[in-house]
Amino acid sequence: MSISLSKYFISIGAKRLSSVETDPSASNQHELNGIAGFKQIFGLDKIEFKAKFIFLPDDEEKILEVEGDLTWYDARENHPTRSEHRLYYSDNQVIPQSNPGDLIIVARTSEKTAVVFVAPNGSTSEKQLLWLFDIDEVENKFIVKDLRTEKSDIGFAGRYIISSLGIEIEETAPNYLEDLIIRFGNRFPSTQEFSEYARSTIKDASATENPDETLLAWLEREELLFKTLETNIVKEKLKKGFGQDGTDVDEFINFSLSVQNRRKSRAGHSFENHLAVIFKQCKVLYSKGAVTERNNKPDFLFPGHKYYHDDAFDINLLTMLGVKTTAKDRWRQVLSEADKISHKHLITLEPSISKNQTDEMIAQKLQLVIPRSIIPTYLKGQQGQIISLADFIQCVSKRQA
Repeated sequence: MSISLSKYFISIGAKRLSSVETDPSASNQHELNGIAGFKQIFGLDKIEFKAKFIFLPDDEEKILEVEGDLTWYDARENHPTRSEHRLYYSDNQVIPQSNPGDLIIVARTSEKTAVVFVAPNGSTSEKQLLWLFDIDEVENKFIVKDLRTEKSDIGFAGRYIISSLGIEIEETAPNYLEDLIIRFGNRFPSTQEFSEYARSTIKDASATENPDETLLAWLEREELLFKTLETNIVKEKLKKGFGQDGTDVDEFINFSLSVQNRRKSRAGHSFENHLAVIFKQCKVLYSKGAVTERNNKPDFLFPGHKYYHDDAFDINLLTMLGVKTTAKDRWRQVLSEADKISHKHLITLEPSISKNQTDEMIAQKLQLVIPRSIIPTYLKGQQGQIISLADFIQCVSKRQA
């Protein structure tokens, strides 16, 4: 499944916000500065965009998305010799909530639509946006990029970031639909059953020879197959309608929420399912979801729960692995899940976690495990502190030897 940035974005402009742009008391003009570069991608004529403004802090509960407008226009349109282009934004809660130095990216998504992303300085969201759009660093004037001719595949990490921005990746696999319906009908199977089916459709993956790429291949295939089945089931439900007359709003809302919740829970479960199969094929002993202190249940304990609770067993041979599709602030949850193990491990699919976060992980004795192809999204100084899934399996295997 190859996807390029041009599928979702026509062009972007990126800069750092200044104090005059973030402080309502300093300016009420609702205009962004340093916009001369937009002439290259917007042209000279007036354009009005329907826009989304999205604030992207690392605390997922504080993410904010609001609707608004952008206007690109020449303030001196009627002057015979001079022009003065401006980029006006409608009143919104996002930009006033930001701070000087935060990253802002204005992304044109169609002729008349745009998205404005704001990410706090030093945040993981900021690092992910810079990596996604291949930007080294920006200052207080917009640098612009025309993405219409961009054809290179953004890869697993890029698709991950695109999805985290709330942009739907609409890829499906129609050639699998008939087989999906024959196997599962018009229902969602258990995640265990569906993960097993997804693995069966990939013939050239080897968990023992290349666990990192095999894991991502299985995850991508399951995501593709799930969306194919989900699209078919949702379409059938929409045709039937909701309630007795087909227009029951409460039933529609409940159905919509169930779709969203299923997507979230399935992603985490499939991650764990595929990891368990990889560990088994690599002949690594483990327990999944075993109970430790205070009824905590770490995702994986090596070599297993009976060894963990055996006071005679050498604690230096114990290993704990937490599993989180997204890390950001959620990584701290694993720190209290196995008191006997002072140095813990966490595997995540999160690209380009900020240096502030990875430094804190190191201080908290948490080793980050990242699939090998995602590691290059991190800064050079971070990469030496990260291990791959293959490295982790080798470490556990040595302890179990």
